[in-house]
Amino acid sequence: MELTSFVGRRRELGGVKRLLGESRLVTLTGTGGVGKTRLAQQVASQARRLYADGVRFVDLTAVNDPALLAQEVQEPEILAHLVAMDLGLREQPTRSPLELLTDYLASRSMLVVLDNCEHLLPACAVLADALLRSCPELRMLATTREPLDVAGEALFPVPPLPVPAPGAELAELAGYESVALFVARGQAVLHDFQLTADNQAAVAGICRRVEGLPLGLELAASWLPVLAPQQILDRLTDRFRLLRRGARSAPGRQQTLSACIDWSHDLCSKPERLLWARMSVFVGGCELDAIESVCSDERLPAAELLEVVAGLVDRSILIRENSGTTTRYRMLDTLRDYGRQKLFDSGEYDALRRRHRDSYQQLVHRAGAAWVNAREGTWLNLLRREHANVRAAVEYCLAEPREAEAALDILVAVPWVYWYDRGLFGEGRRWLDVALTQAPAPTALRTQALLLASKVAFYMGDFERGRLLLEEGEELALQLDAPDALVQAAYGRTIARLLSGNVPGAVEMLERGVAILERAPQYDVEMRARLLLTLGTCAELVGDHDRAVVCLEEVMAIAESHNAVFWRSGATWLRAFLAWRQGTVDEAITDLRTCLRLRDASGFENRFGTANALESLAWLSAEQRRYGRAATLLGAADALFTHFGTPLTSLPHLIVFHDHCIEDAKAALGEAAFEAAFVAGCNLSYEAARAYALEEATAADVQPAARSDVTPLTRREREVADLVCKGLTNKEIAARLVISPRTAETHVEKILSKLGFTSRSQIAAWVTAQP
Repeated sequence: MELTSFVGRRRELGGVKRLLGESRLVTLTGTGGVGKTRLAQQVASQARRLYADGVRFVDLTAVNDPALLAQEVQEPEILAHLVAMDLGLREQPTRSPLELLTDYLASRSMLVVLDNCEHLLPACAVLADALLRSCPELRMLATTREPLDVAGEALFPVPPLPVPAPGAELAELAGYESVALFVARGQAVLHDFQLTADNQAAVAGICRRVEGLPLGLELAASWLPVLAPQQILDRLTDRFRLLRRGARSAPGRQQTLSACIDWSHDLCSKPERLLWARMSVFVGGCELDAIESVCSDERLPAAELLEVVAGLVDRSILIRENSGTTTRYRMLDTLRDYGRQKLFDSGEYDALRRRHRDSYQQLVHRAGAAWVNAREGTWLNLLRREHANVRAAVEYCLAEPREAEAALDILVAVPWVYWYDRGLFGEGRRWLDVALTQAPAPTALRTQALLLASKVAFYMGDFERGRLLLEEGEELALQLDAPDALVQAAYGRTIARLLSGNVPGAVEMLERGVAILERAPQYDVEMRARLLLTLGTCAELVGDHDRAVVCLEEVMAIAESHNAVFWRSGATWLRAFLAWRQGTVDEAITDLRTCLRLRDASGFENRFGTANALESLAWLSAEQRRYGRAATLLGAADALFTHFGTPLTSLPHLIVFHDHCIEDAKAALGEAAFEAAFVAGCNLSYEAARAYALEEATAADVQPAARSDVTPLTRREREVADLVCKGLTNKEIAARLVISPRTAETHVEKILSKLGFTSRSQIAAWVTAQP
């Protein structure tokens, strides 16, 4: 009988019981400490009434004598003997334990649970197969870190408990099973322990730090009589050292987190242990080709690596995940920390970190070189999936002496659209600032990095810093006679002028950039498409329609000749913009819908581009006097722009159309109806917004039901309002949310406007009154 309560796992309980109804052998798999045994015990307890002859739970850790484990031929008989003893059967000299057990179970309706099979897998597989073939009413439930691999076996991977996201409210926390388990175990050792507003952040942090592993949570909770939750969290930086307070009655491997993982490590083959250690250099998972690139050598030949990976998946060390058509592999951070220590102890840590850096440096170069072609979406998706590893490669460079140049090389090689569309300006700026400080030599690479940093600064609203970086980069480009860098400088000046509303000045800089590019010894097709697409938009805005059409035709020709869907969608948006400006609204709407479909066809969720298309469709809807639709589309676009930290205010040459659309819609609908439609758009999912824009779904199909607590603020505006309520200045809000002070100021102004307020104190009072 268990002495502690069972917490949570409602979904898992239901899933295992359903599988037991469909399959006669169900195997619970998962890493050590994830709670397989407790889940099996609870399933057995709840299912007892379904089996006329009851349930038997067999703990296989009792078979741990090395001499017995070495007798592979005898293992099934040893296990059969153990199960027979548990059933109360007496030995018979003339019959083997397996025969005795089979005869007993042949006519009985029973559930037999084999717990902790991992160190006896061959014997467990033979025993399970023999019993299931001979005993038609028998069902078996096994717990193990890897499958038994028996015909008819149904696998149920047991995940860690869900953990709360940073910033979760007190009322939400109690609903997380990891929090509930920590509190329950805390109350068992400290009767008056409660989850409170004072300790909620620390408790949530503990749950995240141990990644929802029940064993880790129980071991952490055992410290509550000695340490406050915040003190426990502070000391979990070395989780293996702290989590050493298991119950003395627990099996040895479950008395500490380290011992639990030691048990898994000991069961791995030598190649599996080596790969476990080496894969600890990856962050956030990786794909097979990356594993082969970083981890293979004469000790781990690439030809044999897939089999070793499969072994670690079977042993629940690696988690296999599908990402679209791609398979990725990752480890829980707890297992990764353990493997990293093994790698460090082996003396290979530095070499593997360098191999990891080299691999991802090569990846971003391949992505940049292959940008304008049919696989552009594939490369951008790969960069998105591998962002954590690219970050780790940059951080390695910045932490190692004389490696800052390599960091600059990685940052410059990343396609510009990736920085822009993923809203990574804050992160990129921090990296660039450090790398430029560490690598002051006047090289071509530094030139490119200075110009990239200037564009990032401009988009973040820091015009003075952007101007200084641009001037330094342009001066260095002239010294080095680097035409490609001078083109980048012209584009940087274009951005600065556009963001300050100087469209004629932007046209001048774009023409200069095109002229320099035409004289450059190397043809940069991506840069030319970018320049021409921007020039076409700006030329139309200053009334040069013919020049805009020429730009459009060339960008479309580049896209068609390279089968580049991303640039075709951009050119289609430009064509829609030109059509609208020439008065052909229906044609423009058709092009914008084509643009949306092309963005999906690229294989990359170009959410900034989608937001731009939604915004443009809102303008056209207003022209058709479909004002409710315009307001909903404006809200959907605003949510996407804000999510990536690049609101429409970063495109002031287009903001006038946005403002006119809002004015017309409010005048037609009234303030309240406009805000309701706008907020409904903000709350649409990406897929629902797209369906609504394409008129594949009506407003009733996609809009959430009206709620009394809906506010006119977007998610990001609500975040800003909460920080205003806490007394933060715009600068402090910008630092907290990793946005520019100018963007923070814009958010506050929009909040004041939407709520009809004139002061920050009114915002604070409004936030306090919200549910």
